[in-house]
Amino acid sequence: MTAVTHDNAAHRFVTQADGHLAYVEYAMGDGRIVITHTIVPGEIGGRGIAAALVKAALEYARDHGLQVEPQCSYADAWMRRHPEFDGLRV
Repeated sequence: MTAVTHDNAAHRFVTQADGHLAYVEYAMGDGRIVITHTIVPGEIGGRGIAAALVKAALEYARDHGLQVEPQCSYADAWMRRHPEFDGLRV
């Protein structure tokens, strides 16, 4: 897996592995980042890619003083397993 990058124009945190694109999609507004989708193709699943993408989005939110609304079920579950990010949840 390559590094996770922030594609601000597309409202995504992205990475590629074995030629496949994986991403976390979000919307912004009212001092919050709303995580709407976590997409990891099956061909590259099971490698911790979704976790790395969600973590990057949450670190971005923390660094920019944003709250997080995890509408995506994966992002919500990941946040529940990582209480160090509880303070970001809306």
